[in-house]
Amino acid sequence: MADHTATSFVTYELKGNVAHIGLNRPEKRNAISDRFVETIAETVARAESEAKAVVLFGHGDHFCAGLDLAEHVKKTPIEGVRGSRRWHAVFAGIEHGTIPWISALHGAVVGGGLELASATHIRVADKSAFFALPEGQRGIFVGGGGSVRAARLMGVARMTDMMLTGRVASAEEAERWNLAQYVVEKGMARQKAHELAEAAASNAEISNYAVLNALPRIQDMAKEDGLFVESFIASFTATSPEAEERLRAFLEKRAARLKAPGSA
Repeated sequence: MADHTATSFVTYELKGNVAHIGLNRPEKRNAISDRFVETIAETVARAESEAKAVVLFGHGDHFCAGLDLAEHVKKTPIEGVRGSRRWHAVFAGIEHGTIPWISALHGAVVGGGLELASATHIRVADKSAFFALPEGQRGIFVGGGGSVRAARLMGVARMTDMMLTGRVASAEEAERWNLAQYVVEKGMARQKAHELAEAAASNAEISNYAVLNALPRIQDMAKEDGLFVESFIASFTATSPEAEERLRAFLEKRAARLKAPGSA
């Protein structure tokens, strides 16, 4: 049964094994303040305890327009550092947690909103979505992990272009740049994200954990180090009881086989 919970900043709904978390500050285009970050942290912990996957979306006309600049402009340098590091910690709980996060993007995916989306594992954009990093025009710099996560997704050259010139990318461009993995019709991102979340939630938990935590770390390793770690992760996951049962089901033709896209 679905559980609906709302706070001043976030809504939470459990649909089977999938938690739907909604950014809920539409009057501010879901701009993220310090209190907003703490609410996200609490919701991340809740989803980790009772869901097997998450759909993250924004209420209103936009996913998230980024940092609450009215709050940020009042901070001292050390307060800014502490705030940035808190964003890093909370977003790391999404990126390196135990369950997959799929973001459903529409409208503005800007600044800190793009940094938040970059912490999720799969991004679904509808055709209304637009992506930007206007920090250069605001006289500031990304502080929510964008220089690491977003830059690794699209490359430093594209991110440099966006920050220096204020370039705004469409959903289609974002897909080509690897900021989004799917582009769907307007209003359909959350539905598509739920379908993907359900598929991910059906996987073996140990496999999902390895994909979320081992794969990105292997990418940061030297080639031979990565291959060495891969061998241990592959062996460890394959000998889990759940993996043994799933492999047996496949061999005994009790599990569905893969089909080419569009085939009957």
